Amino acid sequence: MIKVGIITASDKGSKGEREDRSGEVIKEMVTAKGWQVIDYVILPDEREQLSQKMKTWCDTRHVDLILTTGGTGFSKRDCTPEATLDIIEKQVPGIPEAMRYYSLQITPRAMLSRSVAGIRRDTLIVNLPGSPKAVRENLESILDSLEHGIGILKGSASECAMPEHSTNRV
Repeated sequence: MIKVGIITASDKGSKGEREDRSGEVIKEMVTAKGWQVIDYVILPDEREQLSQKMKTWCDTRHVDLILTTGGTGFSKRDCTPEATLDIIEKQVPGIPEAMRYYSLQITPRAMLSRSVAGIRRDTLIVNLPGSPKAVRENLESILDSLEHGIGILKGSASECAMPEHSTNRV
């Protein structure tokens, strides 16, 4: 069972001035996969608060996956990627690259995402965009690979190669 923590970075959401639909999309998608959401929080766009929460969940709650939503754009207050980079030990650039590639087929504005992904101890952290539509699209594009990556991180999977398909090559 994959244990998931969800963090929504939103000044208005943390004050109760805006409903958090993006965090709910994440929760819906991961629970449909059979994963367990063990914590879910809405925090203001404050770098130290975001990084401290991620660090605590990695080091003491031992979540397998932290999915953040919001704070990945160009706004002066957007700081989720920086908060993530503050605490990770290894970057996993292929995940945000894959999300941007997938999203660019839907909208050219996908190139404006500053999302990052990385590993701290035994936890994978992935930044997702802030809109519910973009969260769904991005998460759909990586969900199956996340499961395999977490299996490798936890030591329950060891093969990264995709199964070979028979082809009629001449």
